[in-house]
Order: sequence, then structure tokens, then C-alpha cells
Amino acid sequence: MEYKRFNDTIVLRLDPDDEICESILKVADKENIGLAEINGLGATDDFAVGVYNVEKQKFLADHFSGYYEIVSLTGNLTTMNGKSYLHLHMSAGDKDGKVVGGHLKYAVISATAEIFIRIIEGKVEREVSTDTGLNIFKF
Repeated sequence: MEYKRFNDTIVLRLDPDDEICESILKVADKENIGLAEINGLGATDDFAVGVYNVEKQKFLADHFSGYYEIVSLTGNLTTMNGKSYLHLHMSAGDKDGKVVGGHLKYAVISATAEIFIRIIEGKVEREVSTDTGLNIFKF
């Protein structure tokens, strides 16, 4: 993993075996980022994405392995209980063009990933919603 900061934007390169969520959180902590928008692309061979079941108030994730291109990585970075909090969604396509996606649990890079972190001045904290069980923006 390597990155370079340009004013309010961080350009992050991930290398084989780097994990996306863990890497972004490391950068966020090192750069003291409280609020940011994230997007990127790359290649992964081991990842889990899923959907949230509101009735059961839990995420249902599926694991995928093999050669996949990350066609979309999007999300945000906020804080919860004073710590960096990441919320990402990812879509990835296989060799046949089949795309899967959803809420990102984790993704290990197989070749490289190129991620942009656009820092927004300020901070947004999260809190647990009693209605949904999700960690939502607290204003």
C-alpha cells in the first residue's frame, strides 16, 4: 500500500494481498480523517459482499473467490464512538461479465486497486438506529 495526498484528496494504491477496508482505515487514522467520500476500482480474488435484512437486523453476506475486476467501489468514511467508520459498497465482475455486489465486508487485492479518498472538512458521527439496527448519520 502506498498513497499520496493532494490537498483534500488522497490517491491510494493497494497491492496484492492488501485488504481494502483495513487499508483505508489505516490511511484515515494516519491522516486524521473524520469525513470523506471514497471511490475506486481494481482487481480482487477473495471478497464478501451482501445485503442488509431489516427484519432480522443483520447483514447477509456471500463470499466469492476467483478472478474478479472491481467495477465499482463507492462509499464514505465517518466516525462512530470517536473511531473511523467505513461504509462501502462494491461491485465486481468475473470473466463471463457476471457482476455481483452489495455492502462490502472485505476484499483482498489480487493485482492492484486505485482508490480516491476525497476529504470533506468536518466530521459526521454515527449512532445505532433502534428502528433498523443500522449505524446511521447523527446530526
